[in-house]
Order: sequence, then structure tokens, then C-alpha cells
Amino acid sequence: MAESGYFPIGSVSRLTGVNPVTLRAWERRYGLIKPMRTPKGHRLYTPADIEMIREVMRLVGEGVPVSQVRGLLGPTPAAAQGAAGPQLWKQYRDDMADAITRFDEANLDAFYQEAMAHHPVDVVTKRLLMPLLEALGERWDRTDGGIAEEHFFGVFMRNKLGARFHHRSHHRRGPCLLAACLPGEHHELGLLLLALAAHDHGYRIVLLGADMPLAQIPHVRRRIRIDAVMLSSSVDPPEGILEQDLPALVSAVEVPVFVGGQTSMRHRQCIERGGAHAVGDELAAGMALIGDTLSVH
Repeated sequence: MAESGYFPIGSVSRLTGVNPVTLRAWERRYGLIKPMRTPKGHRLYTPADIEMIREVMRLVGEGVPVSQVRGLLGPTPAAAQGAAGPQLWKQYRDDMADAITRFDEANLDAFYQEAMAHHPVDVVTKRLLMPLLEALGERWDRTDGGIAEEHFFGVFMRNKLGARFHHRSHHRRGPCLLAACLPGEHHELGLLLLALAAHDHGYRIVLLGADMPLAQIPHVRRRIRIDAVMLSSSVDPPEGILEQDLPALVSAVEVPVFVGGQTSMRHRQCIERGGAHAVGDELAAGMALIGDTLSVH
């Protein structure tokens, strides 16, 4: 505790359990806490500030979006106006993109955890992760180090999503989905997001990962009961995959086959001619299509 009864941000973080990055975001984006500053710009918090932080945590824990908390604490200051909506997600994306360009895993993780703590996972996926992945993909060819940035973020997200998938509940009783990437797709992030969304909707998941030869899937189907196959890809598969291998898979497994990701947007007609369902790249719409389809099988 500092002189005159003020607490530095590190002490406040230890007392409340709120990450310093989150405390600064609450101040900057929502105007929730207004600490004093030392001549060098360091934040100092009062005991009243700490109690307000705990109240914010309580409200967020009860399901109140952090963007709406200020209205429950008192009059909304001008600094908080306009902080919600698209601008909020742009700020998240800008913060994470800046951390990625500096290969700063600590801050990247802090911003990611903040978003996940305050918003539903499907909203974070749609508003933050997918646009950020798309933006990184566009940097590949026009930015020095762009590929390294994408690999850095890819490893980070695979670790995060893989850990969530590993620690998921194994007591689901819904239909079983076999999930894999189409041949030629070496990035698993879209597949992991799709698999986690399906798990959140009550499905059981058998996850096979990237670059899966479609001819292998019927062997899995013969060993265990599978209610559907869920494929994902953002790149154009090698020649013959959609035209020949996919129809052969549909015929062999005799259960619905779904294809999601950007590939299903670009090649919808070819996928549907082969007897599979083109899911698109919207997780909520994809889950609705899968649910509607399986309900009649």
C-alpha cells in the first residue's frame, strides 16, 4: 500500500484477482474506474475504487455484460459513451493485433482472457477471433514477417482451443460428430472452433485434426457409431477432393456429411452436388443446419 492510503495497480490486481490489463481496459473503454496518477503516470487506487472493482466483478459474474455495468453503478461519464458495439470489438482486435506484431504472448493472452471473461464464446469467435484470423491472412503476402505473425497466433490459439477441448465435459449424450479438416488444410483453428461450438450444443466429438484423407473416415465409421461427419477447410482442396473423394465419402459413411469454412462458401454447388451439406462460416447458422438435418435422421 502506498503512502496516503493509495494502492498501485499491481496490489489492486492481487487484492481483487483482476488482471492489470483488464483494469486498464475497464478504465479506457468503459470509464468504470478513474484512478489517480502519480507525476510519472502510474495509477493509484483508493479503497473505494477497490470496492467498486469487486462490485463490477459481482455484476459480471451474474451475467451483466461489462459494457452495461456502468449504468448500474451510477451516471455514465462521457468517457464511457460510444465504448460498446463495433468500436469495442475493433479495440480488442487492434490490441491483439499489436501484441501479435510484437510477438508479445503475455499481453496477447491478457486481451484474449479479458474478452473470454466478459463475453460468450460464440460472440468472441464471431466478433474477434475470425476477423483477426482473416486480417492476419491478408498480411501474409504484403507484410514482412506476416507469415511468422500468423504462425505465432496460430500456435497460441491451438494451445488455447486445444486446452478447452481437452478439458471439456465427456458426459454429453447428443449425436456423435466426427470432425476433421479436408485434405490440404493444415490449419486446425476453424475446425477447433467448429468442434467446440458443436460440443457446447451437446454433441459428442471425435476429433481427427488437419489434412485428413477422406478415404480413412469410413474405417472409423465401421468401428464406432458416428451420426455425422463434420469437415472444415479455408483453402481450396487438391484437385478431385470435392469432385470425387467427397461424393465417395458420402456414399460410404451413409450419414450426413457437412463441410464448413470458407471452402464451403466458394464451392457450395460442388459440395451439394456430391451429396454433402455446405455449412458456411457462421458457427450459429452451421449449428442450426446440423441440428435440423440430424433431427430427421
